[in-house]
Amino acid sequence: MSNQSEILKKIFISSLGLKKNINFSKLKYGDFNWDSVAHMKLIAQIEKKLNISIDVEDVVDMSSFKKALSIIDKYVD
Repeated sequence: MSNQSEILKKIFISSLGLKKNINFSKLKYGDFNWDSVAHMKLIAQIEKKLNISIDVEDVVDMSSFKKALSIIDKYVD
């Protein structure tokens, strides 16, 4: 598993208050505590930890952990 995936998992865990044994491959917006407020907190933590700035279109498009990984790949070398 990639380093970005592990970093992203930690961000999701801390931002959404998830347990480590969650099935991240099936995690999507609306699951657990992932609502609009948590989404913005999640985006802020991703930007801070990875030192990136995510475009608005990608913020809106980030609807699952899997999608988040593909979006992050665009911003991180």
